[in-house]
Amino acid sequence: MRQESMQVIKHGEIADQIFEMKLQGELVCEITEPGQFVHILVDGASHSIAPLLRRPISISSANTSEKTMTLIYRGGGLGTGLLSKTAVGQSVDVLGPLGHGFPVMEAARGGHALIIGGGVGVPPLYGLSQALKEREIKVTHILGFRSAKDVFYQQAFEELGQTFIMTEDGTCGLKGRVTDVLGQLDFDIAYACGPLPMLRALENQITEKPLYLSLEQRMGCGIGACMACVAHTTDPNDSKGYRRVCSDGPVFKAREVELC
Repeated sequence: MRQESMQVIKHGEIADQIFEMKLQGELVCEITEPGQFVHILVDGASHSIAPLLRRPISISSANTSEKTMTLIYRGGGLGTGLLSKTAVGQSVDVLGPLGHGFPVMEAARGGHALIIGGGVGVPPLYGLSQALKEREIKVTHILGFRSAKDVFYQQAFEELGQTFIMTEDGTCGLKGRVTDVLGQLDFDIAYACGPLPMLRALENQITEKPLYLSLEQRMGCGIGACMACVAHTTDPNDSKGYRRVCSDGPVFKAREVELC
């Protein structure tokens, strides 16, 4: 983990209020797993009510040879709204990489991994899919969005493996939820990131195969000190009784922590 002023080399809106930011810096060389995140200090010098806390943003993908990483986030809030106005050529104060990502090595070489994402839970799954493909693992994606205007990275995922796009209103891909096509697919292991109702539904349906979930949680410090992102464990015999999503996670095995 390190704190670094990273240069913005690409930044723009790729869907409705969804922004893609590419940063360059030495910090990228410390990324070890897909699914890790960074904490960004938003520059609000010209804003009278600038946010004091950093904003956690998942790493979508990274290129260590170029020392670049791509972040995808939803704008609209105070912090992310200010971040969305950052111009190419400017620098961003970044702390990271943080957390424990997806356990890629749990997928057997030559096997079939199912990757399931919802909304802004989709970004870290792109780097995961790349990592699995590098290990010669077949990947299938189910990506859920509200509407066609919210869809992003469809072609990028399709280049890696079969991709089902689900929208609530049916304006792109299939109409319905990500769980609607689970019964059609055979797989060895599953990974998911998205809103809690989606993750709960997946826990209920995927019970016979390994399933790993990345939690989207409000965080304060990002390093496990403030205890703002605690999730209780499900095992009554667990001596600790809780996990800190920022430092113990954000990825957990299904049913390890309570999804509430």
